[in-house]
This record gives sequence, C-alpha cells and structure tokens, in this order.
Amino acid sequence: MSEQDLRYPPIGDYGMIGDLRSAALVSKRGSIDWMCLPRFDSPWIFGRLLDWDKGGYLELCPPGGALSYRQYRRDSNAIQTVWRSGHARMRVVDWMPIAIKYRKLKPPESLRLIRMMQPIAGSTDWRVIFKPRFDYGRLTPSLTSIRPGLLRAESPEGNVFLQYPEAARVALADGEATITGRVMPGHRAAVLLHYTERGGKPPAPISLDEAHTYLHQTDDYWVDWLRSSTYRGRFDEPLHRSALALKLMQYLPTGAFVAAPTTSLPESLGGSLNWDYRYTWIRDTSDLVNALHQLGFEAEVDAFLRWVRMAHDRHPEHFQIMYTIDGEDRVPEYVLDDLEGYRGSKPVRIGNAAVEQVQLDIYGELLQTAYTAWQSRKQLPKPRRAILLGVIDYIVDHWQLEDSGIWESRRRPRRYLYSQVMLWAGMDRALKLDRSLRMGKVRRAAVRRTRDLIKRQVLELGYDREIGAFTQALGHKDLDATALAVAMYEMLPPTDPRVVSTVNVLQEKLGNKGFLYRYVPGQSEFHQPEGVFIICTLWLVNVLAQMGRREEAEALFSRVTESANDLGLFAEEFDPETNELLGNFPQALTHLSVINAALNLEGRPSGKGRRSGSRDGR
Repeated sequence: MSEQDLRYPPIGDYGMIGDLRSAALVSKRGSIDWMCLPRFDSPWIFGRLLDWDKGGYLELCPPGGALSYRQYRRDSNAIQTVWRSGHARMRVVDWMPIAIKYRKLKPPESLRLIRMMQPIAGSTDWRVIFKPRFDYGRLTPSLTSIRPGLLRAESPEGNVFLQYPEAARVALADGEATITGRVMPGHRAAVLLHYTERGGKPPAPISLDEAHTYLHQTDDYWVDWLRSSTYRGRFDEPLHRSALALKLMQYLPTGAFVAAPTTSLPESLGGSLNWDYRYTWIRDTSDLVNALHQLGFEAEVDAFLRWVRMAHDRHPEHFQIMYTIDGEDRVPEYVLDDLEGYRGSKPVRIGNAAVEQVQLDIYGELLQTAYTAWQSRKQLPKPRRAILLGVIDYIVDHWQLEDSGIWESRRRPRRYLYSQVMLWAGMDRALKLDRSLRMGKVRRAAVRRTRDLIKRQVLELGYDREIGAFTQALGHKDLDATALAVAMYEMLPPTDPRVVSTVNVLQEKLGNKGFLYRYVPGQSEFHQPEGVFIICTLWLVNVLAQMGRREEAEALFSRVTESANDLGLFAEEFDPETNELLGNFPQALTHLSVINAALNLEGRPSGKGRRSGSRDGR
C-alpha cells in the first residue's frame, strides 16, 4: 500500500453523526476527520478527509488501544465505540445534540458535538488531539486557554471552543492541542465542542450530568422520529437505518436535504471525478421525500414543498437543478489546488458548476412528489397549485429540448431518455392530480397530448433494435442503466419484450458481479474509470421484482446490502474487486434507493416502480 493509502482510512471506515444543521464523520480510529460548521455547506473545522496534513481533526482514543466494535445506539444516530486497552475496556459515545422543544433542559445553541468516555472494565488512559483548521485548511488558528478546561480557536468567521476535563494535562503547539487523562469505572469524562459567531462569548461549563441528559434527549429525538414510521415488514433493519441516515442529511431550518455531507470524495481513487454534494438537488430530494413518505414520514414532504415554494419565488420562470440548503441560487464552483485530496484524488472542489445546467427530469420529479403528498390528504394548497401549473406549462413548452441529464453531462447535450421518461411521468401524475389542480379543458388536452407524444418518441427513438435495448439518449446507441426507468415509472409493463431485452443487455454489458455500472466508463465524456453505481443496481432490483424474477431480485438486493459499511451506510459507488466504497459519503440517493427496492420486493405500491400506486382508484 502507498503512504497515502496507509494515512487515509477507507471511506467505509467512517460513521456519520449530525444535528440537522451539519454532520461529522467519525473514523474507526476514533478521529473526526470531517465536520463543517455552522452548517453543511460551510468551510470545514475538521477536514483531514481531504488533506491529511492541512485538514485538521479531533481524535479521541486510548493510546495504543484497539477497536473492539462500534455501532449506532438502538434506533438512534449516536455512535458508540468500544476500545480495548490491555484488559481494560472503554466505551466512547459520539453525538451531536438536538434540542427538543418540550424539554426544560436544552443544550445551548453553540454546543455542536459531545464525545463521552464511559469505562466498562478497568481504568483507561485516554488522549485527545484537537487540531482545528479554518477556511478549508488555509488558516491555522492559534489556540488559547480561556480557563481551566476550555480552549478557544479563533477565525475571521467564528470561534470554536473545546471543553475538556479540568484535571487533564494539556500541551499546545502550532495550532494543535494534545490533552491526556485517565478515567476509572464508575466515572465518566467528556469533551464538548462549541461553535459561536465571531465575538461570541465563551460557553458556560456543561456538567457531565447535563451532557448525559443531552445524550438521552438526542436518543429520544431519533427514537420518537423513527416511531412515526408506519412501515412494518421484513426489511426493518436496512430501512430504518437508511431512513435515519436520510434524516441526518436534512437542514431542519428550511426542510432541505443535502445530497451528501461531503465534497470531492472520488469516484475512482486518484481520479478527478470529485464533486461537491453539500447542496440540495431537486431531483434527489424529490425522490428522497417520496421514499420517506412511503415509510409514513409525511412532515418531510410538506417541509420540502415549502422549500420548493421558496426556491420558486427566487426563479418564478423556471427551477434550477440545485440550490443551497437555504434556497440561494448561486453555487459557484472553484478548485482548492493546494489540497492533496482523498488519497491524492484531485481536484478538491467547492461549489458545483452543474447548477447552470438544464436537467428536464426535475420537473417530472416535482409533479411526482406533489402527487405523493396529495395521495395522503387529497388537498392541494393554493400556492402549491400555482407552482405546479407553472411546472406543467413549462413541460408542455420545453419537453423537446436537449438537456444535461441525470448524470450531469458537461459537454454532451442530448435528449436523455431518463429526462424524457420523467417528463412523461410528470404529465401522467398531473392528469391524476387534476381533481385538485383544475387544469381546465385547454391545458388538460395539452397535457394529455404531450404525455402521448413523449411516450411515442421514447419508444420510437429511445429503443435501439440492433442493440436490443433502450439507450442513454434518443437517437444514440450508448448503453445506460437509466434505461430501466421505462419500466420503473410504468411507461411500459415489465413483461414487455423491449423491457426484458433491455434488462438482459444491461446485465451482460454493464454488469460486474451482479452490480451495474451506470454506463461504460471508457465511453463517457470523462473517459475515466469509476465504480459500479449502487443506485443503478437497486433500480435493477426494482425491475427484476416487477418482472416476477423475485428470487434473482432478492439475491441481488442481499448482495447490495453487503456493500454497506459496518454501520449500514452506503456511498455512491462501490468497487466489487476491492470491496471499497467510492464517492461522496454517505449518499442520500443510495439510501433512498434501498428503501424503494425493499418496498418493491415486498410488492408494495411504492418506490420507483409502481410508485404511482393505485390509491387514486385507477
């Protein structure tokens, strides 16, 4: 292994914690190597994930200790890790506190992270290394002792405070603190991280009893949220963990979700396909809240549609494909050339230039999400109705345009098949919504005509008889796993010979140990290797289940679940040869696809494939 490989843990070594404002990644080495504050898309406080020397981190473990095991606390998003040090054992619990409205004891707004040590057997030495870095590693702060048990790191934007046991020994050098101590059975110790805006007052000390209360309150929050799910079935474990992972990626103040909490984790080691996913994609979030809705979580759908209204008010003529978590439309992309990147995978990107792209499928996704929300209550608030009518009119006027597609092509505008299928699905859902939409005779006729025209062109231009499969774009021969959308969204029945032959061709040409690549990597515009796409494999699970090939679908779903890490978290891609996760992590689109696939395996009218359901009486 190279020196880089030895320094950087595998992506799958990380677990995620969060407080619905931001998130942190904790490695099996006990190190928080990724944390952006005060919110998901802020510069990092700890970013060693992308530069081992310049990034900064917060490590807590027994010196020379060995990891025994780790797990999420039951139905919670707090992680507990058990360390062995000789015959002694110590549990470390990591969580980001969440304030619960009806509780009297609320954590202060500044408190963002707690790492609590709980001895299980014997006395254990512990060591904390606190190395904060600001402005994406470009600024090394000075560390100042404010009082016994409290350090401050200052930056132009804000201050970070670390509270630690007062009796501990502290050594400061070059923007790094090493704190050591010993903890005995029957006692606890903790380090607590605060963030304040510049000029904010140092936080008041928090007692161990208060910290312990915050742990139970945070556990209660996650347990109570999960209990609101109506799902009861045989896939409890993967669905519950995926739902909890998705919820961790919500920015609660606006209801938006990020596609992933990280930026620039590579799709192939050493490659340059490294993107910033800390923003809200309309497509991803539409699909995400649909998946949560199928599990009984309705508040997330309503919150997202309120966010959609906010985004729409900024761009009444048309939607962008992505926004910041608070609905801002500017997401400029730039490169941090001085950073090494994960295992040498450069560049490190901040922002995302795809924000300027046209991706027509998002309009169909919005109508699908609105339809999902409408199915529960059969009501459509007037502001929402006005937005949806605007979306419908946009589709009618623009459905024949070329776009950049779901894979965000930067140099190949085409009429991508996935976009066309989603536009068709949007028109189909609009007609089902018409009782509440009240489109009127002229608009209704235009919607029906557009829906039929889209389907005709997809079937005539999207299916290549010579290849025996639907292809990536109308009139093109490139194979692409998005061809599965024709069956997933019910444009054709799964038993149609064109669907059957498409599945067979994709398995043969894009398959690797059952998994699917999204396309042939060497034939893409980037001409770079990449891993198999986990969501594409889950799409295949959906279609196989719809086709009645249930045993094959179940076996493939089981294989996909093996690609998750020990905490049940999935990345965007997977290398079947090395069993390493690739791409930004954890990935919302993968987790929602796990939910959809599991529901399809149970034959429920949900997820991609039969997602339109039959509750409207059709």
